[in-house]
Amino acid sequence: MKSDSGKTVSTWMGVDSTLPQDSAPVESPVDVCVIGGGISGMSVAYLLARDGRSVVVIDDGPVGGGETARTSAHLSSAIDDGFVRIEKIHGPEGARLAHASHAAAIDCIESIVRDENIDCEFQRVDGFLFQAPGTSPEELALEYAAAQRAGAKVEAFPRSPVPGLALGPCLRFAGQAQMHPMLYLRGLCQAFLRRGGRIQCGVRAEAVHDGEPVRIELQGGRILEARSVVVATNSPFTTLFAMHTKQAPYRTFVIGADCPRGGIPNVLMWDTADPYHYVRTVPSRTPDGLDLLLVGGEDHKTGQADDGPERFQRLERWMRENFPGAETVRYRWSGQVLETLDGLAYIGREPGAKHIYLSTGDSGMGLTHGTIAGMLLTDLIQGRDNPWSDLYAPDRKPVKATGEFLRENLNVAAQFADHVKPGQAQDEDAIPNGSGAVLRRGMHLVAAYRDGDGHLHERSAVCTHLGCIVHFNSTETTWDCPCHGSRFGVDGQVLNGPASKPLGEAELGMPQGVGSVDLRPAQ
Repeated sequence: MKSDSGKTVSTWMGVDSTLPQDSAPVESPVDVCVIGGGISGMSVAYLLARDGRSVVVIDDGPVGGGETARTSAHLSSAIDDGFVRIEKIHGPEGARLAHASHAAAIDCIESIVRDENIDCEFQRVDGFLFQAPGTSPEELALEYAAAQRAGAKVEAFPRSPVPGLALGPCLRFAGQAQMHPMLYLRGLCQAFLRRGGRIQCGVRAEAVHDGEPVRIELQGGRILEARSVVVATNSPFTTLFAMHTKQAPYRTFVIGADCPRGGIPNVLMWDTADPYHYVRTVPSRTPDGLDLLLVGGEDHKTGQADDGPERFQRLERWMRENFPGAETVRYRWSGQVLETLDGLAYIGREPGAKHIYLSTGDSGMGLTHGTIAGMLLTDLIQGRDNPWSDLYAPDRKPVKATGEFLRENLNVAAQFADHVKPGQAQDEDAIPNGSGAVLRRGMHLVAAYRDGDGHLHERSAVCTHLGCIVHFNSTETTWDCPCHGSRFGVDGQVLNGPASKPLGEAELGMPQGVGSVDLRPAQ
């Protein structure tokens, strides 16, 4: 399959995961409309259909064409931000619920795989958190104690118990898992369709209006009505400020290298570096008998760096230092994660809405957070109590993450200085084939890209969300917003929200109603 979120190709895209879809327009109203066909949206859709609801999934690209195809596919109940931080912000009971919810998500995936007979390489494995060189051993000790209090099955080791790995002190978390995310998504979609669900791709939602019924404005002027709507588009396009001041977009990088079958233990690994490294193997699917070693990390704020080749090189150096058995690097790709202020996703009713629900803020744990969304939102829509609802509520206030809130939003505010800076190139003649740059033409900033044939493609450089100036991402050949992570193709079309409108025509200036940022905490 082809991803619609950039030019790099992950190992998961090499497997045919073409899915059937409907061609006839969906008749209104339906019980639930799910916007977004990634792991989160399809988990919600499947579980609601299993409960007997009429559900339609709409996506402006192929199902799984966004960030689900760009994950490294760790399934972990060891929280990405660490139990120390989660306990500090959410308290001991919050940390316990956070661990329990992610463990339940892995159990849910395992049961779906079994019940629906999905061949997706699902496997239970151990997870290891290693102390990074130069970091304090106290950090690992504190994490061990916090993980125990949260209910995790964790053991501490003074040196690696994994054969062939000399990575030093570590914690072992039992009961983790891994799988092929696109094969799982394909099976999930097929099971959803068997239950009468509908999937329509190439359908873009431009606005959602709460009410009874909820009205979804589709590109081209068509209106779809539903009793409930779930916005599962990675970053929600239905809120201007409420969610986007509470989470920050980051690009993360992954390489995949050949390794002898069984030569590297089949476990999940990550370390305490900042940004941290994460590692897993992919079982061989080819006659050559080689496994694939995935190594990720080197994260940076979206739109605030364009040095992908150097980041891939650093990952490869780290890999060869720690895994000398790794061979040829076959894959290099990047993906986008939304880091929330308090380490957990936002799953529940959209702030101020009654019938609109959100799933956003993967915090580096997209597959388990997406599955939690399936369980939690199904309960909320079905009117059932769920013990995790307050923990993940989108309207929760980041009271104990004020420092993080101020740091991230001051960073956003600083990006508006791009409006008065000179362009990145003197004129379009200075842009080589296959590259892009922001040009200044008087009061206007233009996003100019020259393709491989020398043709110039120009759009306004003003993001249609809140008016920041987009930056060129040469790794993915996209225009990325450094404020809230909206991403656009070189033709200006939206690849990733929160923007819902394409980049304007060149030299039209700032879109009407765009250009201010509210730094007050979302209510």
